[in-house]
This record gives sequence, structure tokens and C-alpha cells, in this order.
Amino acid sequence: MADEVEIESLGAQGDGVAEGGTLFVPFTLPGERVRVVRHGERGRAEAILRKSRDRAQPACPHFGTCGGCALQHAGERFTALWKRDLVVTALAARGITEIAVLPTITSPAESRRRITLAATRTRKGTVIGFHGRADASIVPIETCTVAEPALIAVIPKLEELVATAASRKGEVKITLTLTNGGVDAAVMDAKVLEGPKKALLAGVAARAGLARLGWNGEEVASMGEPVVTMGRARVKPPPGGFLQPTRAGEAALLEAVREAVGGAGRIADLYCGSGTFTLPLAEQAEVLAFEGDGAAVAALDAAWRAAPGLKRVVAERRDLHHRPLLAPEFKGIEAVVIDPPRAGARNQTEQLAHARVPRIAFISCNPATFARDARMLIDGGYRLDWVQPVDQFRWSPHVELAAGFTR
Repeated sequence: MADEVEIESLGAQGDGVAEGGTLFVPFTLPGERVRVVRHGERGRAEAILRKSRDRAQPACPHFGTCGGCALQHAGERFTALWKRDLVVTALAARGITEIAVLPTITSPAESRRRITLAATRTRKGTVIGFHGRADASIVPIETCTVAEPALIAVIPKLEELVATAASRKGEVKITLTLTNGGVDAAVMDAKVLEGPKKALLAGVAARAGLARLGWNGEEVASMGEPVVTMGRARVKPPPGGFLQPTRAGEAALLEAVREAVGGAGRIADLYCGSGTFTLPLAEQAEVLAFEGDGAAVAALDAAWRAAPGLKRVVAERRDLHHRPLLAPEFKGIEAVVIDPPRAGARNQTEQLAHARVPRIAFISCNPATFARDARMLIDGGYRLDWVQPVDQFRWSPHVELAAGFTR
């Protein structure tokens, strides 16, 4: 039996919230009156009886079944404001108010240069796509309004690869990255291949038109140059290695980082990856870079050595979660860049709060853990000067941010 409800707000996962936070209705917006069928605390919208002025026509035919997007029914201005509010709310929960939270910078449609597909074998062939919204099924993808078109164009060419990689009972993950030299594919959870079977992968990759093929973390075939540009450097990330999802988002974050570090001449870059911030900053400063992934550190070091005109970079493999830099180790450092994973950097931030580094550029993909870590820095004597939300995951509930702290 259907009920009529008023949508009061939008929840953190992008669902409409009704009845004082006890009912969540996907694909609805605040101010709408909706006829819903209840399933516990979840509701399925049967009809929108009164539409919000912020409602938009979804651009993708897979919207609603594909689990990749949650907000294509919302206008761009509404989504940008909502994502900014997610940051404001997370900060307020830690008692951080009256902070300059800037308007959200949103990456364009069809600009994601890195996507992860799910794939499996069936009796009839293969299925390649994204996981569905309601369950773990795979939704075949023919078009995508989020990803770079070159990535979507290669999906039909991956059938032979999936047939080789997947068992009938399992599922493989394929991370596609658009590089300067073409599409880089990294296959994980694939069958273990030895000898002649492994040697055949080069032909499979070539027929798919790939620049490089990674197999369970190992590079097994390279037909082109899977490099990306970071400042003056050309970096060859490890197969499936981390990369900012969009070029526009990376540029926005880098601009914010430059503003936060100012004219610092000696910088520490924590959780540096393959050099997203290290290498551009090395144009102005000596950089000490720390990262737990050894392959990423090697890629960064090789790129720095081959790039002209950069100042000294020292890249060190270090697990900053278990072995953070201690406060005395920041002696002589004029600015810190820190870009931790979603869990944040509690252990490292505790040490940083007791250091006397003049400037900190903080990048985060989780407003909640950022707010926790920001609270520690503020309690340690830092001032949070500004926060810049950046939306690289268009139409999803995720938001990133950059922030500037001064001692």
C-alpha cells in the first residue's frame, strides 16, 4: 500500500529524507511530495506528486539501475550547494564554525579518466559494467555521462580479456585509466596464469587496443606509454595506481595546495602517491615525499629524475598510519601537504598538531574524518583559514576538499 510523504531534506547518501529522518526515498528532492511504497526504513517512489524546481532530467539511460550515480535527478546548482553543506555540517559537528567554506568546484561531465568495472563470465559470454544500485548484479554499460568517452569505447573490446581472466563462479575488477599514451587496464582478482598462457596476454591486450595491461598487480604487457603529466614531469604510475579522477579536479586541488603552501621553500608531502602534488611543487621548492606504496614511490622517483629543471625531491616509502612522522622530524619544514585515504590521518595529525610547521595544505575525500583531523590541528594551535569543496565524483554523494591551515 502506498503512502504520500513530504521530502524534508537530502541524506548523506543522496536519498530524500522524510518523516523526521525515519524514511529514506531514493531519487527524490527536498520539498517534493511523493507517493511511496515502504520497505522498512526505505521507500520506493511510485510518483512525484509535487516536483522540486531543482529537479532535472537524468542524462544517462542507465540511471536508476547502475549504482554509480545517485543524483542525476538533481540540478547542478542544487548538488553543488548540497555538497558544500555536507562539508559545513561535518565541520560544525566538531565545533568548527564561521569558517570560509568556498563554493563547490564541479568537474565537467564525461571527464572521469579512471573507472573500475566489474566483469564476469556467463554461459552466453561475458558481462562487463558497474554494480547495480539495488544488489551486486553487474549492469552492462553502453554509455556513461561521467567517464571519458575513450574509456567507455574500449569496454566492448574487453570481452576476450574477461573470458581469460574470470572463472564462471567469480568476478574480476578492471580499472581503466586514460593516460597520455592510451587506455591502461589493471585486472584484479583474475585467474593465475603461468608460462605460455601468461605469454598470450600480450596479444589479448593488443587486440583490445590497450597501452598497458596489469594482471593481479603485475605489469604483463606494454604496447604504449601509459604516462600522465604532473607539472613538468611524465609519470608512469603502477598498474591500477591511484590518480586523481579528473584533470579538472586535480587542477583545482593543485591550485588550492599552491595557495596554502605559499612561497615555502622546503615542503613535506605526506601520502604523496606517484607525485600529484610533489612534482608540480618541486618547481618552486625542495620536497620530501612519503608514501606507503613502494611502486608509487618508485614511479615518483623515476619521473623526478627524468624531468628537467625541478628542485630536489627525496621520496621515501613509509607507512604513515603505523609510523607517522614525529613532530621533531618536521624541523626545517616550511609547509606540509597531506592527502590521506578516506579514514583520515589521526596518528599523523596528532604529531603534526605538535609540530611548528607554518603552513599546512590538507586534502581529503571524507568531510567527516577531515573535520576530526582539523579539530586536532586547531586544538594544537593552527587556524583553519579556508576550505574548498571539489566535486570530482559528479552525481554521486561523494565530495572532496582542500583546506589551508596556518600556525
